[in-house]
Order: sequence, then structure tokens, then C-alpha cells
Amino acid sequence: MSFDAWLPALIVLSSLLPGVLIFTLREGSHRLRTSLNLGGALLKLLLVGIMIWGVFHEHVYESRWSLAPGLDLVLHADALSVLFVSLSTLLWLVTTVYAIGYLETSPHRSRFFGFFSLCVTATVGLALAGNLFTFVIFYELLTLATYPLVAHRGTPEAIRGARIYLKYTLSGGVLLLFGVIWLQVLAGPIAFVQGGILSDLPAELHPQLGWIFLLMILGLGVKAAIVPLHGWLPQAMVAPAPVSALLHAVAVVKAGAFGIVRVVYDVYGVEFAAELGLLTSLGLAAAVTIVYGSVRALSQDNLKKRLAYSTVSQVSYIALGTAILGPIATIGGVVHLVHQGVMKITLFFAAGNYAETLGIHKVSEMDGVGRRMPGTTLAFSIGALGMIGVPPVAGFVSKWYLGLGAVEAGLASWVLPVLVASSLLNAAYFLPILYRAWFRTSASDWPHEQIPARRLETHGSLLWPPVMTALLALAAGLFAAAPYSPLEWAELIAAREYRQ
Repeated sequence: MSFDAWLPALIVLSSLLPGVLIFTLREGSHRLRTSLNLGGALLKLLLVGIMIWGVFHEHVYESRWSLAPGLDLVLHADALSVLFVSLSTLLWLVTTVYAIGYLETSPHRSRFFGFFSLCVTATVGLALAGNLFTFVIFYELLTLATYPLVAHRGTPEAIRGARIYLKYTLSGGVLLLFGVIWLQVLAGPIAFVQGGILSDLPAELHPQLGWIFLLMILGLGVKAAIVPLHGWLPQAMVAPAPVSALLHAVAVVKAGAFGIVRVVYDVYGVEFAAELGLLTSLGLAAAVTIVYGSVRALSQDNLKKRLAYSTVSQVSYIALGTAILGPIATIGGVVHLVHQGVMKITLFFAAGNYAETLGIHKVSEMDGVGRRMPGTTLAFSIGALGMIGVPPVAGFVSKWYLGLGAVEAGLASWVLPVLVASSLLNAAYFLPILYRAWFRTSASDWPHEQIPARRLETHGSLLWPPVMTALLALAAGLFAAAPYSPLEWAELIAAREYRQ
């Protein structure tokens, strides 16, 4: 096999092999475990960089293994998969640095980082999946690899939250699998092809294609936290902060949203899906979820749960952009895959810093925290303003293109009110936090303050990751038109999906 044929496999192996080795390490092997974690993350980043350049120039990278007649395990790089892989790889590196600092004195670190690596392996595998069969394999592996991370603390609350997560996601996986098998019976092996592959099927099969679409969207909608399939997400907030960051920004919810994009664009084809009348129901479900998640976030005093309901709302921008026919809306939905990830991981990093350094878990405990932890709170502020849609942070770019796409598609009468209402609700649950943090006087003592050994506001490995991701969120907005930016890559994806 040539390097081009090995590259997708090497990207998957760069986290799988270190993860397997980490499971074998003793708890005291801190340096070796850290070296394996960071070495794998940096190698993956290098390999993905090579792939970005090649895919931009329409180079073909594909690894393929035939398991049985009609069942090929395929890893294939296209513009959409590279966008998701790039997000996962970059944020995995940052989250690894953060997790090493966060779990420095915790037990079971080898177990944690082993499953942590498997989680990223599954995410990258489903991102690079070249057909539905491969996608389903990695999609279910992601469920199994994430369960121990949610349950990591071993408390009754953690076990309960992990079991709820497992029940929801396994049920969604069954629906997805049933839909995939049904579709494969009708159409044979389903490869991901830009523009879709189902439009040539006979008209008498179209009703069945509608039911199959419903099954697959329901299955994917569990991980994407579409209402009413979202109930697992707030319960999973018992997980450690690095896991919460991974769930919301890189792995689970993004896997569901990415799968929806794949099914609409590269299985059905967005124009064929529109002809079948499938996009309207998806758009309405996304709109309901956007508003519902924001309303529920308003009443949450627990900071991580407020952020969790914010994720329920924000991830459905991706589904909304997918459901609006036209390249501009596609750009808005696809670029939000990256923008939401960078902003949301910043918020969860900051929430973890407040909990780890000061014992703060509730919004009501955050009075004056900006003066005690200015770097963390500045990063949190940038992420929050981006979620609201304040320029020049990345979130503004996503909402702007979604709004323009709605106007282009003639859907402005209901899409624009949803976007406006969401932004106002975002402001209603984020701005009070910023006011408390920066302008209120702090209590005499924090709930459980731990003074860092150095003079930074907290340990450096906890401080620099949110600062870095906040700067990335700001840069993605300020330099949206730059070469290889998320926006330019989303424009490339839209151009290829709508190319005849």
C-alpha cells in the first residue's frame, strides 16, 4: 500500500496504539503516560496537516479492507471529513494538556487516558468513514469508549449519569443500525458520495426512503441532543471537566451532528432530500431544539448544566443549516461544527477551572470571580459572547451565514425569528454570569479554594488551554476570510456538495 492509502489508517492508529499502551501502565508512570498522550496527539496533528493540504488540492486518501462480500471497512478523506478530523485533532491536543493537569492527583489515570484515547480514535474513525457500515462501527465504538469516562469518578451520581447516557445512546444506535440495514437491502452498500447516491432509485421506493431517513435521523439525533432525545446530556455532566469538554465540543454531540450532515448531503443528497420533503421536519426539529435548549438554560444555577442546555441549543444550528436548501445555509451549518466546538470547549475548560481551583459549581457562587481568575474569566467571556453571536467572535459568522441562507431559500419568515430569539436567550443566560464575574463583589471565602503552587491564578496546564481556545474562537471570526480558515473550508464543502 502507498502512503496515500495508509494515511487515513495512520491517523486513526496514532491515538489507538498509545491508548492501548496506556492501559498497561502503572499509575506512577506519569512521564511515560504523558509522553504517549502528547506524542500521539502531535503525530496525529502532523498527519492531519498533510491530509488538509492534499484534500484541498483534490488528492485522494483512502484505506480499504474487505471484511465480507458487500462489507468494506473504508477510511476516506474528503473536505467534510477533514474539517471534522481537524477540529477533533486540534482540540484533542489541547484537551490532553488540560486533562493531564486536571487529573494530576486523581486515581485511575491510566484507565482514564486509555479510554480517552479510544474515544478520540472512534471520533476520528467515524469522521473518516467512507461508507455507512464503517460509520456505524465507529459510532458504536464511541458510545462504548465514552461510557467509562462519564462514570470515571465512580460515585452513585456518576454511575447513574453514565447508565442514562448508555441507555439513550445504545437505543439511538439500534435505530441507526436498523435504518442502515434497511437502506442497504434496498440500495446495496452505501458509500458517502458528495451529492448523494439515492436519487436514481425507482420512485416506488421513495416512501421507504422517507421512513429510513426518519430512523437514521432519530438514531443520530440522540447523540446530537435533538429534543426530545436530549435527556442524557445534562445527566452526563457528572463527568470530570475534560470529559464534559470532549462530549460537547469534539466527540459525542458532534458525532451525531456530523452524521446528520453526512446522511443529508452524502447519502440522500440535499436536493433529493428536499424533493422527498424530508428537510422541513428536520428544520422544525432543529428550530424547536434551539429555542427549548436556550429556555431551559435560563433556569439552571449549576454552571455545567447551564452549559449543557446551551449545547442542546447550539448544536442544532448545524442541523438547521443542513435542513435549509442552498449553499449559503450549508456554509453556516458546517462552519458552526467548528465554531461551536472551539467556543464550547473554552466554556467547559473555564467551568472546570472554577470548580478545581475555587470549588465553584454554581452561577450564584461566581460573584467577583473575574478579579480572582482574570485569565480564565476573560476566556469564558469570549466564548460566551461568541455563543450570543457578538462580532467579531466566531459565533457571529455562523449565525450570519445561517440568516443569509434562510433569506436565499425563502425561509426568512420563520428561521430569522428563531435565530433572533436564540441570540436574545443566549444573552439572557450568559450576560448575568459575566456581570456577576466582573462587576459584583466576591464573598469573603470561596467554597473550596486551592492556592496554586505558582503565582498564576491556577495551574498553568489548566489556564492556558481555555486561553488558547478563546483566542482560536476570536481568530476564527477576525480572520474568517483567511486561507484554510474554517469558513473557507466550509465554502469548499458547499461548492463540492452543490457541484453538478
